[in-house]
Amino acid sequence: MRAVVIGSGIGGLASALRLRKAGIDVLVIEANEFSGGKINSKWIGDYRFDMGPSIFTEPELMDELVQLFDQESFPHRKLAESCRYFYSDGFSATLPVGKNALIDVLVNNFGESPKTVYRYLERMKKNYEAVKPVFIEVSLHRIKHLVNAGLMNAIARIPQYGISSSMHSVNKSVFKNPKTVQLLDRFATYNGSSPYKSPGMLNIISHLELNKGPAMPVGGMVQITQVAFEGCKKLGVEFILGEKVNEIHSLEGKVTGVSTAKGTYDADIVVSNMDVHFTYERLMPTVKAPQKILNQEKSTSAIVFYWGIRKKVEQLGVHNILFAENYEKEFSCLFESKTMSDDPTIYIHITSKLESQDAPPDCENWFVMVNAPINEGQDWDEFVVRTRSNLIQRIQNTLQFSVEDYLEVEEYFDPRKIEETYFGKQGSIYGNSSNSAFAAFYRHPNFSKTIKGLYFAGVTVHPGGGIPLALNSAKIIERCVKEDYGLVNR
Repeated sequence: MRAVVIGSGIGGLASALRLRKAGIDVLVIEANEFSGGKINSKWIGDYRFDMGPSIFTEPELMDELVQLFDQESFPHRKLAESCRYFYSDGFSATLPVGKNALIDVLVNNFGESPKTVYRYLERMKKNYEAVKPVFIEVSLHRIKHLVNAGLMNAIARIPQYGISSSMHSVNKSVFKNPKTVQLLDRFATYNGSSPYKSPGMLNIISHLELNKGPAMPVGGMVQITQVAFEGCKKLGVEFILGEKVNEIHSLEGKVTGVSTAKGTYDADIVVSNMDVHFTYERLMPTVKAPQKILNQEKSTSAIVFYWGIRKKVEQLGVHNILFAENYEKEFSCLFESKTMSDDPTIYIHITSKLESQDAPPDCENWFVMVNAPINEGQDWDEFVVRTRSNLIQRIQNTLQFSVEDYLEVEEYFDPRKIEETYFGKQGSIYGNSSNSAFAAFYRHPNFSKTIKGLYFAGVTVHPGGGIPLALNSAKIIERCVKEDYGLVNR
């Protein structure tokens, strides 16, 4: 059997690895000249930048992946702190990793009740552990996947999920300090959504960072896809880079292969790691698309600045958040008026805090990101100039530090470039948002219900956005393929 994987993001690479391990010949076709999708790296002068995702949780999923090609574990470091938070009124706090230390900070710095914090963290932990085996690790669209040992536990916890309330409403009902609420609300942005619209269920995202803690791959985030790429080659997966797939072919309800400008590649199985919207629109224009799924509200995009700073800024850690004063207004701009707030929340990621080779001595590589609306033809040139000015002023006000006095190199990405480079429709990073109570159930399945042999991986399909969920999409595809073709584990 032969499989073609379209796109080499982590969902595509993990799918290629798993299918090859199952004994299937695999070819990965990537439109860009580099592998890795959004998880890639670039040197700008003497500074190295991870260009895309920057939060790494559940490293055990990467351990599991590299063990497919006989590597014991994925090299990474556990971080001692999850994030440093800076508020508009001058208040700041660093959240340590470890439940007891975290509770101490939320009690002593934020004025919360220790019992309240403990109960919330335990609730999110138990909710996540209940949902994981019946939603994250299996297909929602195959009954035999859902019927497992964890189903009754997941059902029993339904009253604890907060499905009928928003993330913000749940957090506001639990905590008395608005700063605590804002801190917890930010986890909606992990899949490009709004805490004022997303269901309380999404608060389980906080479990991965607050209870378990983030990690950092040795060598930067790019190692996630680079190690997977090398593992694929080790197992005999073939790659074609710099060649764009133009069409997925099928005949009598079965996939037959794909074609590019250079030729046709026959296949029994096709896995699309491309944005599911563009998979239908560009690669299968004559196939009836599931419009109810594809017409859901899309997730946010981003404006990212890559700044080489000739200074070490001690106030900052690996992960840093400078909060907007009016969080609700910011999300209104993102999802309602589709514009850029003049007071956006700023995220700063600095890998050189751990990876000294990523910047020259006494310098730092700043990945500076603000959420942005999807591209609907706005004046992005103006947005970028205005946002840059606002960021520099906000950072100076917060840190008493003038970025422009120490700025050595600079590049930026905006929704137009995200759409062009990574083929995310309208620059959306995660496909559909989670801005409704049942949005999770309207993500596209990991397989086609009308074309045998066609599967879907990555952040725009089930189970959702983020590296752990993309890795789980590949696990679901592996199981579905084995079921569909009667393959046994190898």
